[in-house]
Amino acid sequence: MSEHSAPRPPARILVVDDDPTVAEVVTGYLDRSGFAVEHAADGPEALLRAGERRPDLVVLDLMLPGLDGLEVCRRLRETGPVPVIMLTARGDEEDRITGLEVGADDYVTKPFSPRELVLRVESVLRRSRAAAGPTAAPVLRAAGLAVDPATRRATREGRELALTLREFDLLAYFLEHPGAAHTREQLMRRVWGWDFGDLSTVTVHVRRLRAKIEDDPARPRLIQTVWGVGYRFDPRQEGGAA
Repeated sequence: MSEHSAPRPPARILVVDDDPTVAEVVTGYLDRSGFAVEHAADGPEALLRAGERRPDLVVLDLMLPGLDGLEVCRRLRETGPVPVIMLTARGDEEDRITGLEVGADDYVTKPFSPRELVLRVESVLRRSRAAAGPTAAPVLRAAGLAVDPATRRATREGRELALTLREFDLLAYFLEHPGAAHTREQLMRRVWGWDFGDLSTVTVHVRRLRAKIEDDPARPRLIQTVWGVGYRFDPRQEGGAA
């Protein structure tokens, strides 16, 4: 008789929030959804816990005493890739965009539905685990870029690019579909795996990716804006007139 493979251990989620009520609700819902949940009440404690045992995902409040969520996210990113979902009580779009720009994979604005947060956690973890799993996909090459899905490495002219999970997936998707125009809704479905969400998430990630692969991000040649539609990756533009 063949042995069944051991069940996958539950994903470890670190919830970082100084509001006891919010933390209790969030950890309760995640725990009932089958995750192994830890709670940290401030930034230093979050970094300490993450350093002791790296979580599979961090739910991180933006407004924390002492060390805010943006700085915690930056420091987490310095030690290696980890998916981050930012929580914010602010309605200001700039705060949400700032969270994405420091590397958060998603954000949820308070007040929020705990069930929606669980769905976002599950979605981000699916993408993260798929990225970490074995793949036989070939290396994608265009315009001096090389993206290897098997090793999750991307280079430009031989120099490795420091990409977040979503940036890597977005770049790989563009290289897989050169010359095609994509709406932000299509990119959200194909790259993020979401049928709902704030489309500014796509806009911010395109801007971050341009900053890493374009000679002049203010005048992008590779990832072009298609007005009224969305974006197109055009490797034929590389190497044109200066």
